Formats: sequence, C-alpha cells, structure tokens
Amino acid sequence: MLNKIELTKSVPQERWGEFFDQFSDGNRGRHISIEVIMPELGDEELIQDAPLMAMVYDRQGKGNDLVIEIGKEEVTYAHTIDSPTEVLTAQSESGRMLALQISDAAGTKTLVKLQAT
Repeated sequence: MLNKIELTKSVPQERWGEFFDQFSDGNRGRHISIEVIMPELGDEELIQDAPLMAMVYDRQGKGNDLVIEIGKEEVTYAHTIDSPTEVLTAQSESGRMLALQISDAAGTKTLVKLQAT
C-alpha cells in the first residue's frame, strides 16, 4: 500500500509539536486508517475508516512519544508510537494532506492515511 502514496516532505523534529497541533486542528473528525509496517513481522492494519480526534506529541525529555487518538466525542482507541525518529507527509497537488508516515527507533513505520472528504 505504501507505494501508492508518495511521501515526499519531511517534517523537522523541532517542529513536531506545532505540526501535530495544527494537523489535529485541521483534520479533527476526518476519517483515517492506521497501518503499522514492521520489518520482521510485515504489515498490520490497526484502524480503518475511523474519525481522528488528535495527534499528540510529547517531545524528548517529556515522554518522547506520539499518540494518535481516535473517536468523535471521546477517545475510543489510541495508538502510541514510542521514540519517533522521522515524520514524512504526502499531500495532494492542492496541498491537502493525504498521509503521514512516522518511523520509530525500532524501525517500525506507522502509516496514517486520510480519506478524501
């Protein structure tokens, strides 16, 4: 699935807090899917067609993790990425966010695909 979306833009680590705050505000309620790509175990789809509530980043020294929260009125599912190392984005020609890929220190990649609205 990864090869259908071109992840082209890297988000600098010092901007992650601001980026995920803005991303959450701009995409809250938008339906997403979450797929985890593990080098040794393969791909696993965790969530399909569920509303995004927020993506919350705690910087290094404060927790060093990213939590993807799913739900409408309250969090019904949360996926945590420990020690993220890279954030890549894919956008449409009009600048609309299509996907995010977050890599962690263990080599696992989490692909968040946003549905067209």
